[in-house]
Amino acid sequence: MKRLLIILGLLFASTAIMAGNSNPGGLEPVPEPPELPDPLETGENIEPVITIIHKDDAVIEEYSVNGVVYMVKITPVVGPSYYMVDDNGDGNLTSRRHRLDKVSVPQWVLFRW
Repeated sequence: MKRLLIILGLLFASTAIMAGNSNPGGLEPVPEPPELPDPLETGENIEPVITIIHKDDAVIEEYSVNGVVYMVKITPVVGPSYYMVDDNGDGNLTSRRHRLDKVSVPQWVLFRW
């Protein structure tokens, strides 16, 4: 029991000594967090507008934000759905027949000017 108390005492003392050293190993201080963006203005569109077009052989869903189409989902009467996606914002849509075709990392527009 005495041995356990001695070990805990030494552990506590070494922790207190290490905590007293404010800059161990010459580490740089943590930078300040960035400023928060301005709040959204009323009426500003942040959700996509989905336009659904019914045709004889397929249902077409167009996803757009601020008038710019970024994805089209095509669901034919026979067969699986496929997507046309604007991967890099140039306005050209590329086809995807399977979920794993050209997997893209989620991207959001944070600032635009």
